[in-house]
Amino acid sequence: MTTSCYSFNTLPVNPVDRSVTRLCYVSEIRCGGERNLAFQPHPCTELLFITEGEGSLRLSGQEISLAAGDALILNSGGEHTAFDFKDAPLAYIAAGVDGLEALSGDSAAEEWTVVHCQSDREAVLFCLQGLLREMEGGLPGYDTVCRDLLEVLLLYLMRCSQFEISFVPSSRKSSREAAITRRYIDSHFRENLTLDILAEAVHVSKYYLVHSFSREYGTSPINYLISRRIQESMHLLTETGMSLAEIAGNLGFSSPSYFSQSFRKVQGVSPLQYRIRNREEKKKKDKEKLPHP
Repeated sequence: MTTSCYSFNTLPVNPVDRSVTRLCYVSEIRCGGERNLAFQPHPCTELLFITEGEGSLRLSGQEISLAAGDALILNSGGEHTAFDFKDAPLAYIAAGVDGLEALSGDSAAEEWTVVHCQSDREAVLFCLQGLLREMEGGLPGYDTVCRDLLEVLLLYLMRCSQFEISFVPSSRKSSREAAITRRYIDSHFRENLTLDILAEAVHVSKYYLVHSFSREYGTSPINYLISRRIQESMHLLTETGMSLAEIAGNLGFSSPSYFSQSFRKVQGVSPLQYRIRNREEKKKKDKEKLPHP
């Protein structure tokens, strides 16, 4: 008789942070004769696992080829459109997970990572199909089973490829992206910035950007951009002799009239009135500093 015995050693740190990750949804999709199916932006990280067929996705201007047994991890807010496939039907399972993002992998990109699961393909598929059954059935304790299956699924994916997963609460992630956006505006407010340009710079959808920025700072990115320009214009109005047209052009306003309109909305007076008032106040202060006879 031959006996094999293995001792179980608990890891000091669990590689999957269950206190942060949350399963949002699981769905099974089969593509027929359609082409160029468009994915909508989503606030959580999405995992796509190809179960049948082959096709490609265009992500951030790059075409990514996928086949059965491949998994694609899309970080939250990343742009992912134009899904195409070969003549044979393509099927995949999609799972949305909040609280994590892939940091690196085969793509060497921060927005997405491709994982080739050929060696553990059946194990990954088992976990995803189990999630589908549990979510569909909704039997007592299904939430616990789903958390367990999600943890096992992530561990298998981490074994299949040399990539890292960062576990970040959604509120912290949103705060970080909002802070990056604010720093970008502070550095580039003189340029012709639009919401599309800001979203591209931060690598999120513009809808997600507006939501996260507004939640963090209580105002939209564009309103913050305008207030930043107005703040700088106040300095130029008081410290330089630049004309209103020159200030408007220097700060990225489309026209002097739009600059005046925006300034009045924020400060309650026109730029010219603000300049005159501050010059008078400065003269008054300078006069008060003169020695009395």
